[in-house]
Amino acid sequence: MICGGCFLDLQYQFVTATMTEPGIYYPHELGTDQLDSFLEKGWYRMGQGIFTTQYIVQQDEVYRVWWLRYALKHWTLSVASKKIKKINRHFTVEIVPMHINEAIETLYSQYRSQLDFEPAISVQHWLYDIADKNIYDSWLIQIKDGEQLIAAGIFDNGLFSIAGIMNFYHPDYKKYSLGKYMMLLKMEYALANGKHWYYPGYIVQHYPKFDYKLFAGKHAAQIFIPEFNRWVWWSDDLLTGME
Repeated sequence: MICGGCFLDLQYQFVTATMTEPGIYYPHELGTDQLDSFLEKGWYRMGQGIFTTQYIVQQDEVYRVWWLRYALKHWTLSVASKKIKKINRHFTVEIVPMHINEAIETLYSQYRSQLDFEPAISVQHWLYDIADKNIYDSWLIQIKDGEQLIAAGIFDNGLFSIAGIMNFYHPDYKKYSLGKYMMLLKMEYALANGKHWYYPGYIVQHYPKFDYKLFAGKHAAQIFIPEFNRWVWWSDDLLTGME
């Protein structure tokens, strides 16, 4: 008889043996060191699963995607990032263990109402789908203007990395670049807690809507090349050479 923990370990070993191929995995448990391993191979959380892909469909067109990460020891705040921090300095920031309450769902609903695409119907659905427990070590950034919750960001802790999962904010505060501000807060949290890597998801070739993820500093950014099973430093002509 195989013990439950041994079976989970065998599942994990099987999946990680083919990690550069597109796929999705639904583990019953996932340690922080295991999350690091998945992130390092271009995998990313989806609900309570973890997946990877090389392509997405947008507006009936197929686009190549490239998984992105920041090497935090090389990262410094740019002039633009310092400006974003400055305009948000009068707001209150809290970073607490992940929880979902009515205020968070209301804020997400307000954010969702002004989007030009259809994301998950709720934070609960985005993070859990139909699952009833969280296998990730998830944390919540709350930004308040006085007593009003105006922005929230969610990230998962690995052992030496964090993965940015969600950012959303009240539409009335759009001018404050709160999505980018929460990326900076996540990166600063990661540095302060001894992490080496920050993974914000993917960018999409020939589809600049996702390029904002590079704003924090191209000098510290890398993308994963699954064909070579390695990360390479970002350059502005890098993707041209991959066509």
